Amino acid sequence: MKSAYDRRIARARELAAQFPQSSNVLDFYQRIALLQKFVFEGLAARADTDVRAVLRHLPALTDLIKTHGPARLAEYAGADLGSRIVAFWDSGAKTAGNKSDIESGIESEPLFFARALLQPYAEWLVTRGSPPQQTQESACPFCGGRPVAGVLRGEGDGAKRSLICSLCATEWQYRRIVCPNCGERNKDQLPVYIAAEIDYVRVEACDVCKTYIKSVDLTRNGHAIPAVDELATVALNIWADEHGYVKLETNLLGM
Repeated sequence: MKSAYDRRIARARELAAQFPQSSNVLDFYQRIALLQKFVFEGLAARADTDVRAVLRHLPALTDLIKTHGPARLAEYAGADLGSRIVAFWDSGAKTAGNKSDIESGIESEPLFFARALLQPYAEWLVTRGSPPQQTQESACPFCGGRPVAGVLRGEGDGAKRSLICSLCATEWQYRRIVCPNCGERNKDQLPVYIAAEIDYVRVEACDVCKTYIKSVDLTRNGHAIPAVDELATVALNIWADEHGYVKLETNLLGM
């Protein structure tokens, strides 16, 4: 049976051919996801719950970045990242994101290294528990992380919405017509943008707090994997930026 990482890697490969403009991003993501798979499997094999266990994979990550990553990340590959990653987790990695990056004292480049290793660690911890699938909160019910994407699944004549955690990948049901950032419920303040060429991925914005989240509509494309398809649709990020919206939570690659 394919693991979640195998499915993500396969989907990224498929989307790289479908969206040539995002192929560089997706090719890089495949390399990171392959390393994350190795981290996850190593933790599971040892039943290791100590966050410091991920640091044994830091040399492999830094080598990958130096060889295949963008220059801005390669500059940090030789820095003292190990202690910063552990401190980041201990100080509440689950809350890191757009506005709280500054508050947590970790810049966007080191944040990438932290997420790359802490995501499989957090996903491993999820397998040891039973996170609730429903909550009235927009924060992850397992780790408290913010959602990186939404997903729409068919229900009756419509679709129900879930959110996906940016850290541990937990998915939980959330109200359809509500801004997950400020809680606005007036549908007239919650515009949705859909590009004709990517009609299964939507920008769900809020005119009150000026944030947005991308949601993947599985009723339109059942093959999509939200966290990967969200990465591939960079054109939607550009549209949102041009219209003054800020992404609720950046993804692994900082987009």
